[in-house]
Amino acid sequence: MPTATDDVVVLLDEEHRPCGTAPRSTVHDDATPLHLAFSCYLFDPDGLVLLTRRALAKRTWPGVWTNAFCGHPRPDEGMPDAVRRHARTELGIEVDELRLVLPEFRYRATDASGVVENEFCPVWFATTRQSLRPNPDEVMDHRWLTTAELGRATAAAPWALSPWLVGQVAELAALDGLDNHRADAVLAG
Repeated sequence: MPTATDDVVVLLDEEHRPCGTAPRSTVHDDATPLHLAFSCYLFDPDGLVLLTRRALAKRTWPGVWTNAFCGHPRPDEGMPDAVRRHARTELGIEVDELRLVLPEFRYRATDASGVVENEFCPVWFATTRQSLRPNPDEVMDHRWLTTAELGRATAAAPWALSPWLVGQVAELAALDGLDNHRADAVLAG
């Protein structure tokens, strides 16, 4: 049963420390305060990475291609638990192992409608061996790509992708992170 904290985001100060909460519906506008989120890149056993296309009903970046899924942890919810919860909610799967790969990622971007995202957004890698069952309220399409294909897509058409994905892929490439995604490396992490 949903609780009062189910749709609440954790607000952060400039040092990324929690400083309050707010209903999610009130923080995604033209003056979005800094808040806590996460991004997850999902790999299959063959090392392919999942891209999803955000549902058209999404408030921010509808119809845009992005990483497997993103979300906001609830107050007092551990980040790994939040990642697992969103994997179930958005893709209908359980993830195997999680590995934190970009613990300090932060971005601010404005979509075509004027809605601002302003997030401190640690980035995770996960694997799954399950078949996806995407929630149509969250995901309208999906594709499995090689990491090389993902790199080429971000270089050729960044405008067709979420700004957080483009920024994260650039940071991961600088760390050689996308090439260290193999399931055995994630499982050992």
